[in-house]
Amino acid sequence: MKQRHGSPDEADCRHGSDEAHQPHDGVSDATVEALGALSKALETTERARGHLYDFHQLTGGADFELDRAVRLLREAGHAGCADRVEREILGRNVIPGHWTFQIIEAYNATYYEAFKSVEAEIREELADGADHLFEARLKEQRRGPLEA
Repeated sequence: MKQRHGSPDEADCRHGSDEAHQPHDGVSDATVEALGALSKALETTERARGHLYDFHQLTGGADFELDRAVRLLREAGHAGCADRVEREILGRNVIPGHWTFQIIEAYNATYYEAFKSVEAEIREELADGADHLFEARLKEQRRGPLEA
């Protein structure tokens, strides 16, 4: 037997829908859609947070590469340029008073943790904490019929 997507030995092919991802009685389609939008927004925030870590690591890596640049400038006879890089760029704040790790800490404390908490509390209130109900509904809708 073959399914349009996935392998024939997947548990959901043999056993029907995934009970853990089914809305309980009283959860309307509109609520499932709203929870899906909230979840999608949180997932986008997770991606944004990941980009902050990219920014943090890339900026830190660039700062460490400046050590090499300073050394090479000195070796090439450009002590004044090396001094300027050390004085004006090396270890510099990326925004006033902050290195990149402090930006991440502020983002997490001010926005990310609050967002995660509100999303989880609303999901608990409206769907007994069930996650990914919208995606599970899409999965059911998009699964093809099994072929003999």
